[in-house]
Amino acid sequence: MIVDLHTRIWDAIEDLGPAVAEQARRRGAEPWEAVSASFEAHEAATAPVSCAVVHGLRSDLLGATIAHDQVAAAVKRSPDTLLGFAGIDPTAGKPVKELEAAVDHGLVGVSVSPTAAGFHPCSTGAMELFEACAARQLPVYIEAGSHLARAAKMEFGQPFLLDEVVRSFPELRLVVGGFGEPWPNQTAALLAKHPSVFADVSGLVLRPWPLYNALVSAYQAGVMNQVLFASGFPACEPEKAIVTLYSVNTLTQGTPLPSIPREQLRGIVERNSLEQLGLPNPAKDGQLDDKSSSAFEQIVVESTAS
Repeated sequence: MIVDLHTRIWDAIEDLGPAVAEQARRRGAEPWEAVSASFEAHEAATAPVSCAVVHGLRSDLLGATIAHDQVAAAVKRSPDTLLGFAGIDPTAGKPVKELEAAVDHGLVGVSVSPTAAGFHPCSTGAMELFEACAARQLPVYIEAGSHLARAAKMEFGQPFLLDEVVRSFPELRLVVGGFGEPWPNQTAALLAKHPSVFADVSGLVLRPWPLYNALVSAYQAGVMNQVLFASGFPACEPEKAIVTLYSVNTLTQGTPLPSIPREQLRGIVERNSLEQLGLPNPAKDGQLDDKSSSAFEQIVVESTAS
């Protein structure tokens, strides 16, 4: 089974807010304008995976909204393979009521970005939201987002700020997106301390060297079982993300630097994230396609051998 824990569908990059669109243009518009984030593009890109999670987004600070009904509509088009997470901004309105509305739309998790929305993870609104998610057994995904726009508040993205959240709600299942980059060592320490905290590799699969360093930190901390697969579509497609993961040791071949055992890399790609996060199986018969990453692994093995 392959679960892609972080994907998005949007009509245009402006759905992410004018500040994000401006930043993308300033940086050459890659990869945002190089690929489509339509439902059809998403469906084609996620063909190699068994299940994908589609995330909403809300940041009043950046003027970004991918609403609950947009996410729910996408999930309804492919209910056997997609799950939806609600994008909620704890600084906007009443976050617990927003959560209730998201649940009414059939969404099964929450996605928040302290950096993009500009809030401390232990602020009153955020803690109320986390408490409500814990009570409903809904996982929370922490978006990285510090690079999305100049207005984003990087100081709120440091993973160690989540320690108080997890101490307060130890039953809450929480995912640190992008391994908390640019603070992967904080993330590894957080995972080692709290078994209910996980991290994914979205974002890092576009940058092999930071990916390597994050995985070495996780492996040496003994928390590889808490590292989950995510492509971050449309920034990266699952196929490319899988190949990048399996190729990560090629960066240090012929050097004394440590490598990550291949079975550990395979474990990330084929881990049952649904079970670990308490998420429902979307397949009507409860049997998702048992897809394997072996073909992508073999591509890397053959290319390395040649």
